[in-house]
Amino acid sequence: MDREYLIKPMLDRKYSAIQYGRGVYLYDAAGNKYLDGCSGAVTASLGHGVQEIGEAMAEQAQKVSFVYRSQFTSEPAERLAQALSELAPGGEYWSFFVSSGSEATETAMKIAIQHWQEKGRPNKYKILSRQMSYHGITLGALSMSGHVLRRKRFTPLLEDFPVVAAPYCYRCPFQQTYPSCGIKCASDLEVAIRRIGADQIAAFIAEPIVGAAGGAVVPPPRYYNEIKAICDRYEVLFIADEVMTGIARTGKMFCIEHWGVEPDLIALGKGMSAGYTPMAATLVSDRVMAPIVAGSKSIMAGHTYSANPQSAAISLAVLQYIDKHKLVNAAVNKGRYLRDKLDRIAQKFTIIGDVRGSGMLLGLELIADQATKASFAVERQVTSRMIELAFRNGLLIYPAGGGLDGTGDAIIIAPPLVITKEEIDELAEKMEQTLFEMQEELRAVV
Repeated sequence: MDREYLIKPMLDRKYSAIQYGRGVYLYDAAGNKYLDGCSGAVTASLGHGVQEIGEAMAEQAQKVSFVYRSQFTSEPAERLAQALSELAPGGEYWSFFVSSGSEATETAMKIAIQHWQEKGRPNKYKILSRQMSYHGITLGALSMSGHVLRRKRFTPLLEDFPVVAAPYCYRCPFQQTYPSCGIKCASDLEVAIRRIGADQIAAFIAEPIVGAAGGAVVPPPRYYNEIKAICDRYEVLFIADEVMTGIARTGKMFCIEHWGVEPDLIALGKGMSAGYTPMAATLVSDRVMAPIVAGSKSIMAGHTYSANPQSAAISLAVLQYIDKHKLVNAAVNKGRYLRDKLDRIAQKFTIIGDVRGSGMLLGLELIADQATKASFAVERQVTSRMIELAFRNGLLIYPAGGGLDGTGDAIIIAPPLVITKEEIDELAEKMEQTLFEMQEELRAVV
């Protein structure tokens, strides 16, 4: 073509055209092979080209792919909602299906607000979130996000919801250490609630493990137990954003299970369909739904493709595949093996400040000085350069933020859960080569 018509992330960059994928590998039109070390966008948890999922797609397409949710329901959508409720921590949940994680978190926000409206408390409409967070790119989801670089262009349109400190032990915002800190990052939620007024706050939203905004930042033990206790004490709903962490990725079906906590609402995406269809969900507990069921009997939200039977059937097949192949346990065992590899690699490079994560969601924070934990200058674009070097080495990794101000550098390593130990060895070799090239390049620039 003489010109391009597709809007890509960077308009001045030539992108390789992908031809097909098999397992943890992707192949482009030029014959190059890439190890998918981040499941695309921490999404393709089953890998690429899984035959069972393709068969489920074809079978449902032969029946019906689309019906509008205000006219019909479908067996796949009903079965998927039941399956998610049975898998979710604690009590029973209703499901509202959407097409993306951003829609799922924004729907959770809207349902939380409607919950209080239907209880006769319309003044409870504000959402609290953390300063280090990312909940999506729609205006509502971005308002809840503390991702500095993604908020910047739209700041005048956004609410100031991110006010709570992050549970960022590597760079504690209170300059303390666990456990002597008393989990002050959790009690900061209570400070924010008291400052703003519980009578105005509908919900608090948090990623169980911070993803794109922090590079797999794991809170300390008991953190979410304290968070949930505070939310309950002040009548604030707790929304767990499991878009990146949910559905087996961290070694539990839901990441929040690591803390034994039952959220009031849960946002799902990515791993729910493993990239085989655009599908996400907002799970809502019976307690949150009760006043709506007794009141207006309708959630004020809707999307054309909500609960379409094609995507529901595919997501059901994904859940069945995860169960059949025991991928929750695989995330634990293979994640432990990968983490050990990364820990060993980190000892060889001064530009690695922290290795963190859980299961098959792992992160590396890149720093200019290990003693001071100083980040690289933004102008050096270290994360972007790391992504480019890895790509040249046939490895795909995912960019993330770092640093207390959100402008630092980190990467996420989150390969498909079906990866073998031999493929993890290959990933580690490519990662080490990339880090060597990155460190040499940084040393060469004064």
